[in-house]
Amino acid sequence: MIASSPPDNASATSRSLIDELIGAVANGTAQHRLRVVQRITDLFVAGSRHYSREQIALFDDVLQQLAVEIEAKARAKLACRFADMDTAPPGLIRAFAFDDAIEVAEPVLINSPQLSDADLTENAATKSQDHLYAIAQRLRLSEEVTDVLVERGDTRVVHTVAGNRGARFSLAGYGKLTARARYDRKLTLTIAQRSDIPRQYFLKLLENASASVRAKLVEANPQMAATIRDAVGRVAVALQEETRAASRHYAIASRNANRRFNGQAVSERNVYAPAVAQEFEKTVLALAKLGRFPVDLVERALLDEGEDMALLLARAAGCTWVTARKLLQMNAAKRKLTPDELSRAFERFERLSVETARRVVKFHQCRVQRAEGAANGAVRGASPRAKMIAKLNSASAAAFR
Repeated sequence: MIASSPPDNASATSRSLIDELIGAVANGTAQHRLRVVQRITDLFVAGSRHYSREQIALFDDVLQQLAVEIEAKARAKLACRFADMDTAPPGLIRAFAFDDAIEVAEPVLINSPQLSDADLTENAATKSQDHLYAIAQRLRLSEEVTDVLVERGDTRVVHTVAGNRGARFSLAGYGKLTARARYDRKLTLTIAQRSDIPRQYFLKLLENASASVRAKLVEANPQMAATIRDAVGRVAVALQEETRAASRHYAIASRNANRRFNGQAVSERNVYAPAVAQEFEKTVLALAKLGRFPVDLVERALLDEGEDMALLLARAAGCTWVTARKLLQMNAAKRKLTPDELSRAFERFERLSVETARRVVKFHQCRVQRAEGAANGAVRGASPRAKMIAKLNSASAAAFR
């Protein structure tokens, strides 16, 4: 039997099959071509772990030539047979992955370990939504691949990849997921329950979540109840202090920050470096320490799409424009300032004195404390960010004149 040929006879047997292949392609029927494919596949599977690279390459070349000549149903069966093999012919696997027939592509896109991130990224960028859906189901997905899935994928694809615990997302990917969840309750629930979601995007997610969505989050994750109530309260009203759960979170982070600073005084460099690296929490803690600001005040300022509060805190902390600019360019707030907008921000920053900035920040903190008791009864009609900006306008606008 061909399937039981010892590995060291593989080359001779394969050469015989190649000769048969030439005749099959030139003169044979579809059934004849299919029989040849089945025989070559049996031979490969029987000894694949013992073949050399050259032998695997030979099988790869033969099977790719034949796969073109057989119908999609037969290619699909072949794809299913090779999908889980870590020794499968790589060229054949890639050809199947890019096959327009989803029944052929799906098994390898979901399961094959032979596909690289580059293969998956190219596939996700060029093929159909069915192909993207198959990729979204893989056990592990890199940030490079999920960036494309979130960018190009339809609702089914995005929901699937967001719920995939083996998928990893970049900050940009989380930003796009959060934006897509704005009018999608199911997606909001799915993203909010991910253990790796960055804090700034968790806050943005809850900012737009309805009461029913928040209730479902608490029901699904009772251990998150305190965190969710805290985040919603601070974002929705923008005036409350952090609850005990969040305080513990930042107390731990602050202790870690102290160890990282080795007990030394915090300098502007400690703010600049994490801002450049887009490390949101480290930037928040460093700026709060440098300016002696409440952590939640700094967090809201860096998340707000407006520029004024971030500029005020930077100036009040004694930072230069170099650092203030990096704070404005952090991804968390999605400001995406143009060169002209940055130039105008620089002019406002230069006109602002350190003393004036400190007075405005202190004034704002006093207003927060006075409003704390009435925060729970705040008007719910306007957006949370609009309420916060409205309360700051009277102070910050005057400071920049």
